[in-house]
Amino acid sequence: MGASSSTEQPLSAEQRELESLAASTGALPLLQKSFSKLSDPQTNAISIQTLQQCFHTSYEDPISESQQKPESFPRLLDHLGSSIVDLFFMSEKGGLNWIGFLRGYVKCCGRMSTSMSLNILLRVFAMAVKKSGLSSNLEFESDGADCKINGSFLPSDLLLLLWMCWAMLWNARTLKSSEMKGKLLLPDIGHLVLSAVVSCGEVNSSFDVWDCDILSLDVQLPVGKFLSWALSTAPTLSDCLTQFVTGRFQISVIAEDEAGSSESISGDISSKASQALLLTRGRAWAVSLGSRSTVSEEILKLCFSADIDGTYENLLYRSSAHGKGLNRFWSNVEGYHGPLLILISANSEDADQDNSQTRKWIVGALTQQGFENKDTFYGSSGNLYAISPIFRAFSPSGKEKNFVYSHLHPTGRVYEAHPKPVGIAFGGTTTNERIFMDEDFAKLIVRHHAMDKTYQHGSLIPNQGFLPVEASISEVEVWGLGGKHAKEVQNSYKKREELFTEQRRKVDLKTFASWEDSPEKMMMDMMGDPNQVRREDR
Repeated sequence: MGASSSTEQPLSAEQRELESLAASTGALPLLQKSFSKLSDPQTNAISIQTLQQCFHTSYEDPISESQQKPESFPRLLDHLGSSIVDLFFMSEKGGLNWIGFLRGYVKCCGRMSTSMSLNILLRVFAMAVKKSGLSSNLEFESDGADCKINGSFLPSDLLLLLWMCWAMLWNARTLKSSEMKGKLLLPDIGHLVLSAVVSCGEVNSSFDVWDCDILSLDVQLPVGKFLSWALSTAPTLSDCLTQFVTGRFQISVIAEDEAGSSESISGDISSKASQALLLTRGRAWAVSLGSRSTVSEEILKLCFSADIDGTYENLLYRSSAHGKGLNRFWSNVEGYHGPLLILISANSEDADQDNSQTRKWIVGALTQQGFENKDTFYGSSGNLYAISPIFRAFSPSGKEKNFVYSHLHPTGRVYEAHPKPVGIAFGGTTTNERIFMDEDFAKLIVRHHAMDKTYQHGSLIPNQGFLPVEASISEVEVWGLGGKHAKEVQNSYKKREELFTEQRRKVDLKTFASWEDSPEKMMMDMMGDPNQVRREDR
């Protein structure tokens, strides 16, 4: 292995530099074990055939949640591993030595800027497309990671690219699952593709985002505009390559006895598994692409679970199951002190009645803390999302901090000359909220971004004008993203509240004195004859 041989002779400057770069990613111990496992003990090198076999991944019949499935996608995946080897792991005549192995890993997975990692991802995609016999309009001016890329995408090409990224993540995150071995579920990511089409392509005002066939769309998406879209909407998209390469090396070092005792994830991965929920795998993945954080990691756990319907411990509230209204909502989210993802499905009241089923849209909000009963805005950070039919993310603008508003009816029922709105809101100001949901969860109001200085500007729903849009709410979901600890804290809070409620219901008669000495009897006597002369006890 490279590490053992390095003790026999002085390390070269190149090897020290490469090992330092690999160590900065945290992958050096894994690379040492993988090289020892894959290399020939006689030559202390890895053959190209062995490396290609390590990266080879094949799924016979991927299951798709979408009706729009390119037939060429399985062929593209077949050439993914060989494309990575040909691009980064250049072999000499005797095979790939330790330095070449390190150089290849640092070249594709080393620490670099987001724009450079996106360039590398596109290079892998272009090579896989070429090897599978498909056409590509991407042209690279040099072999460097920071080279200029010319050309354009079709929406169908973008769908292949995003699915390739999903497949790499799926492979890396299900490698310990015996149930998922050889299975691939492709989510519906039409909202992501349409987001890039609207942002990068030239589409007219009559373009119908609810009724379009992505595979037949003839809209050119310039690669420069695509990179700008990816940097703003999906900056962590290229992480899939690093996780895939690292995952394949992890598989190479797993012993046979460990592989036999791999984790089993039970559940149904059929295409209908997550369609009933607002938070499908495709929508959860789109939200997770916005940042690298513990919240994104919690969302990714939902994406790659065998059955997203089985993750009910994260689903705190669902209006169709728990009942509509602010009180029902509050009884399920109270006491949860952690990040929350709120999804609201609605359709505009002025939509045509015949198209009301297909004109539904979904907006969302991500908060970094639990809800509080306040008559003012609060919060430290958050994001707004246009989820469907087009995905957009709106991060904080930094101008104001009106992130969340959640106000219940005051318990005292005192008179207020100017009562505060009762409901839930995100962004904007009081009575001019960017998103406002009334206390009955029946009506949703979405206002123009000019009313909001907390979140970035942009349309939350298609064809949104300057006037407020009123819509009828069909479903509300709240997902807890604080991990097991936040859920345990909430469960303890609920048990404590139930105990207090039960104690308040019980009346201990021993705490009261006799009737003759009670204030109630004295009041009754006074009401009977208030002028009666009474002797004062001293």
